[in-house]
Amino acid sequence: MSTTANDHGHDPNRPKHLAHHFETLGQQFDSGKLGIWVFLLTEVLFFSALFVAYTMYRSNYPEVFQYASQFLDTKMGAINTVVLLLSSFTFAWAVRNAMLGEKRKLMLNLLVTLVCAGGFMGIKYVEYSHKFHDGTLWGGNASTIFKADPAEIPAEIKEVSEAWNNPEGKFSVAVRDLDPAFRQKVGVFFGVYFCLTGLHGIHVMLGMILIIWLMMRTKRGDFGPTNFNAIDFGALYWHLVDLIWIFLFPLLYLIT
Repeated sequence: MSTTANDHGHDPNRPKHLAHHFETLGQQFDSGKLGIWVFLLTEVLFFSALFVAYTMYRSNYPEVFQYASQFLDTKMGAINTVVLLLSSFTFAWAVRNAMLGEKRKLMLNLLVTLVCAGGFMGIKYVEYSHKFHDGTLWGGNASTIFKADPAEIPAEIKEVSEAWNNPEGKFSVAVRDLDPAFRQKVGVFFGVYFCLTGLHGIHVMLGMILIIWLMMRTKRGDFGPTNFNAIDFGALYWHLVDLIWIFLFPLLYLIT
């Protein structure tokens, strides 16, 4: 019997990267594209619920949010915004490199994207470290300075906290001089802040793992004009991560 398949049942005329359950590369790409968009939609719904919570708290306590936002470093937030925008550009460029079979440029753009993501997380680590040192944390934390009763705040935190002592008049009103009920509500803002930025940071770290995986496959020579699906889908995920931060930056850092 004559057959177009080899002894292992593989059609030599079938593209190497075409999965067995697809008929054409176009069908495979369209199916993957639909899948990634459905996944991204679930991510949008997930963050939308958090944005609704933010809107409700801010509408109920507008003066609290305006006061609390001054404890965030706007310059660091702006730098992180620029870093993520650059990373989205290089990831989009990487998709083009994959489509053209430019392996060296593809690897370079993925590397730049990874470095930008690492820079974002490094800046966020500096921000978080300052918050924990200063005690500007969410209301339920044992070390937060946003408690109605100052006696419940650890003495070692109050001693080093610039926000509590306000020695140089940096903030509009020192935390220690706030009305106890108002001070307690400020912790709500930082609860929202850490929830939104923390979850976004997790998505950035997952994106970094994804980029490393794509770099490993690039080095192996997996991508080219007929197989760039993973690069394209990874870029879509990264663009969403970037877009979420573009919303978070003004909502949290630019309230005043």
